[in-house]
Amino acid sequence: MNSAIGLINYGIAGNIHSIKKAIERAGGAVQIVSNQQELSNVDKIVIPGVGSFKDAMKELENSGLLEPLKKAIQVKPTLGVCLGMQILSTLGFEYGKTNGLGVITAEVKPMLVDAKIPHMRFNGIEVIRPNQLLNGLENEEFYFMHSYEVVNYTDIAALTDYAGHKFISAIHKNNLYGVQFHPEKSREAGIKLFRNFIDL
Repeated sequence: MNSAIGLINYGIAGNIHSIKKAIERAGGAVQIVSNQQELSNVDKIVIPGVGSFKDAMKELENSGLLEPLKKAIQVKPTLGVCLGMQILSTLGFEYGKTNGLGVITAEVKPMLVDAKIPHMRFNGIEVIRPNQLLNGLENEEFYFMHSYEVVNYTDIAALTDYAGHKFISAIHKNNLYGVQFHPEKSREAGIKLFRNFIDL
């Protein structure tokens, strides 16, 4: 029997249904998590995300999930997707300074690059520190759609080049994983990534 994967529902996260479908296609059992009780019933956590850092943190606080989620991601295998990865950081600077979940020592800042922003396209990843999540995906391309990037120096799992600017496209720290790209929009490579997460 597959362990239950809790998909955090915090209002703003507009890609929740496509992520649910992609995880199920990869063979995972998904439960939408909207409160503390539902969070305690799942074995793994996926934090989706579309929108702004500030709004995401506000939604988590308003839903009563903020503190329970901080505790749960210390012990349960967790995957943050796009904005879901960004809010794992200490601080975000989108629409003012906002505290994140603070589980990785990082800041989320605007991408400063001499090219079109948002970075919106399929792009490759350069795996810096191999891990189970990225296993077998070293030569794949994933779909990116973002204007901000995570700045961190200790938990980098993969980098991506955009117009000569290298930014963090995946992080890994203990039971915690994050990807800046959208696996649910990345065709078979994304399904394989979710399968790796299910198999953790």
